[in-house]
Amino acid sequence: MGVIARLPVYWERLPGGGIITTNLEKVLNWSRASSIWYMIFGLACCAIEMMATGCSRYDFDRYGMMFRATPRQSDLMFISGTITLKMAPRIRRLWEQLAEPRYIIAMGSCAISGGGFYYDAYSVLKGIDKVIPVDVYVPGCPPRPEALMHGCLKLQEKIKRESLTKAFGNFKEDQAPRERLDGRWILVK
Repeated sequence: MGVIARLPVYWERLPGGGIITTNLEKVLNWSRASSIWYMIFGLACCAIEMMATGCSRYDFDRYGMMFRATPRQSDLMFISGTITLKMAPRIRRLWEQLAEPRYIIAMGSCAISGGGFYYDAYSVLKGIDKVIPVDVYVPGCPPRPEALMHGCLKLQEKIKRESLTKAFGNFKEDQAPRERLDGRWILVK
């Protein structure tokens, strides 16, 4: 009795009786993209829109995204709201605790570039990408839940295109080395 004869009945119902073939990298990337565990770091009004996206009307769960309360169980972190210079080292620490491979979505103009506080507040960070690498930017003030869901779909597409050596390596190509200077994280070029 051959291998084909041992397969379940539903296997023979494929169009033309064919067999699905793929490579291991595509299967693993599909499974990683379809089961993202996220944590939220919401500081201001964007956090309300982010919470609305996780509720039943928009439902993150249908994309395989599950909320986790700790960074060690998460591989995605949403950062939304006004990031102060005092908060930046704490965000960096949380980012370092995320499981590998880790991803960041910056949501809202305050998290992306400092927003309306760019010129008027000395204590506001001018973009979270000065502290940690960002994978997807979701612009808006605050962005709608549909925009955040679109950003998550773009992240899933990015995960499906990654190579496994880059995803599970010790260094990602898009990470710039960083140094600590006077209690603040700066980008080193």
